[in-house]
Amino acid sequence: MSLRLGYGTNGLTDLRLDDALVLLADLGYDGVGLTLDHMHLDPLAPDLGARTRRLAGRLADLGLEVTVETGARYVLDPRHKHGPSLLDPDPDARTARAGLLLRAVQVAADLGAHAVHCFSGTTPHGTPTDTAWRRLETALTPVLHAAATARVPLAIEPEPGHLLATLDDFHHLRALLGDPEPLGLTLDIGHCQCLEPDPPAECVKQAAPWLRHVQIEDMRRGVHEHLPFGDGDIDFPPVLDALAATGYRGLTVVELPRHSHAGPELARASLDFLRPRLPTNGAPAWRP
Repeated sequence: MSLRLGYGTNGLTDLRLDDALVLLADLGYDGVGLTLDHMHLDPLAPDLGARTRRLAGRLADLGLEVTVETGARYVLDPRHKHGPSLLDPDPDARTARAGLLLRAVQVAADLGAHAVHCFSGTTPHGTPTDTAWRRLETALTPVLHAAATARVPLAIEPEPGHLLATLDDFHHLRALLGDPEPLGLTLDIGHCQCLEPDPPAECVKQAAPWLRHVQIEDMRRGVHEHLPFGDGDIDFPPVLDALAATGYRGLTVVELPRHSHAGPELARASLDFLRPRLPTNGAPAWRP
């Protein structure tokens, strides 16, 4: 098959990490989207390097590829979801978020991950838009330098409600930063359905030159709610055809962070949904 499928650990938070990895390997996934968080690989706990090396061995034993994701809700701030952000008015808070990304780059290098995912954060109340973009540019600069040294792409995700919310916003950031080689794109297929003016398959085509990581789930137009496949409005075969046509070789990771209570069953059902719709040997995806 031309696309390689993964499942995000943020949708398996009720499982121990090793149990989650064994589950995904047994189901036949190609890899895992590993969210750095306290219940799995805690980026702030002692001996991160040693724990990461052990995990690298386990992934190799199970035949799983990996991408590193940084969307944990409370890993830095136990009281504020996704806080602090790269746009925080407090420079020390911005440094804390950038520090998490620097750790993520090192973890990704140690694991042989194909990308590190990140996002901008929401614009704080009362912050001028130009100021927010300057903060983002400044905060990401050392992370991009580290990514270049580690030879691991930094794949920023357009997120509804964030400063960087659309593909156009991604290109604005690229221009601000001078189009650095390590800066790539995380494309969430559901977010395309939710927010972008063009259909998701067209978004894939537009994003192709910068595509470094893909997240996938169902979603409805105008509603930012990650849904199991079949519960939203997305026509998936054209999306999967478009992804295959780009030559993208990273993981396409199922992203269901609010469904951990049913994670094992949804991991199975998601694979059952996607597999028959994947294009094979150059043929288009099956259409029901």
